[in-house]
Amino acid sequence: MIIGEVRRYLRDNNPIRVSRSIRDLAYKAIQIREKLTKEDGKEPTIEKIAKELGVSKEEIAFSFDAIQDPISLQEPIYKDGAENIFIMDQVSDNKNTDEKWAENLSLAEAMKKLNQREKIIITKRFFDGRTQMEVAEEIGISQAQVSRLEKTAIQRIKKSYK
Repeated sequence: MIIGEVRRYLRDNNPIRVSRSIRDLAYKAIQIREKLTKEDGKEPTIEKIAKELGVSKEEIAFSFDAIQDPISLQEPIYKDGAENIFIMDQVSDNKNTDEKWAENLSLAEAMKKLNQREKIIITKRFFDGRTQMEVAEEIGISQAQVSRLEKTAIQRIKKSYK
């Protein structure tokens, strides 16, 4: 009974709720990992653990991630005298840099200067990844007209960047 109460306490008082099935899978995978390590004398791969349990390797990886305790981005990872380096300082976002933000803002402003048809063509071609033929069929004009309008729109966008 006491063991059951301890398990309930540990299950219910975690900072992040993880389903019991995922948590059970993680603990089974840990047991299998320890067993295989003893047998083979080396750390088993996730594929081997997954095969042993009869589940996908993604499920094993997900379950291992789910049982790890979360850490704060404000957690210091290095201290050099009075200077601390935090996890947040080590995490970078290459997709949302200040330069990209300014570039996207400039592009949005340049797009406002295009007429409606040019906006549609540029959006479909470069943001939706459509071919000139596909755009032509969608808006009911020839591929040559799409090419000409696209070229004109790109020139207008370039002018607004200068």
